[in-house]
Amino acid sequence: MILAVILGSVAGILYAKIKKPVYTATTSFVLEGAEPGNGLGQYAGIASMMGVDIGGGNGGIFQGDNLIELYKSRTMIEAALLKPSQSDSSKVLLDHYFDMEQLKEEWKKKRPELLMVDFALKHQNSAIMQRRRDSVISKVVDDINAKKLAVGKPDKKLSIIKIDVSGTNEIFAKEFNEALVAEVNEFYIKTKTKKSLDNISILQHKTDSVRAAMNGAISSAAVAIDNTPNLNPTKQVLRVVPAQRSQFSAETNKTILAQLLQNLELSKLALMKEAPLIQIIDNPVYPVRESKMGLIKGAVIGAFLLCFMTVIVLTVLNTIRISMKD
Repeated sequence: MILAVILGSVAGILYAKIKKPVYTATTSFVLEGAEPGNGLGQYAGIASMMGVDIGGGNGGIFQGDNLIELYKSRTMIEAALLKPSQSDSSKVLLDHYFDMEQLKEEWKKKRPELLMVDFALKHQNSAIMQRRRDSVISKVVDDINAKKLAVGKPDKKLSIIKIDVSGTNEIFAKEFNEALVAEVNEFYIKTKTKKSLDNISILQHKTDSVRAAMNGAISSAAVAIDNTPNLNPTKQVLRVVPAQRSQFSAETNKTILAQLLQNLELSKLALMKEAPLIQIIDNPVYPVRESKMGLIKGAVIGAFLLCFMTVIVLTVLNTIRISMKD
């Protein structure tokens, strides 16, 4: 047992010296979504006259756990990995991951065909290359979700979300954390406001069309008068009918345009209310928080583990010896 304590302590100290430190980059932010029942219900009837929904029913999309799961999705992680590195513009963050895990050295010995894949391209030239790329990316995403990424709320009662990225590469931990947060937040805002943006686009198109028709009707009335400067009083139909027809069309389009402009402004108001507020509280900064096993801790853990194993081995041997005697 004394020998086990000594050997375990030495092994633990050596492991603590060899083991690389783990860097953890942390981002925390508070999320304030659109208010339920955003106060536009009284205007819904006005907008519905034109067959347009002014928005406001954002439902529960990406609320609570849905937003947390979005951070763990393959699409978001892959998009973040393909962003250029801030410290080295010639690399993407995926290259830092390969360097951190020493994958390319492993590929040289076991799978040299993977060295020919350009992982920065989402669509490869051949199906075989595409399959190899997707296979590697899937393994990287699974490893990040399992060992390097932690997303959650420090307190269930609060709206604060915390994202931790860990790794033995300080640059990767910090830059991937920032890239992932930026990618997810941008996607979240676009998705939350997509309905209102589509409504605004439709209303803007209708408004421009009606305005053009109204301007055309006004011009037609003036042209009808200009085309008959010395009109015979007994043939007023040549001037009055085209002029009044154009004037009636202009007045009708004017009324429609007024309602469209009102609905357009209401939709813009709905967009401002639906746009969620994401306020960053803490950003990862250098030096990134480092955690490393101390020599004393390594010695204690090593001694305990080896002593535990020694007790098990001695117990088994003693049981066998007694059984042999019997």
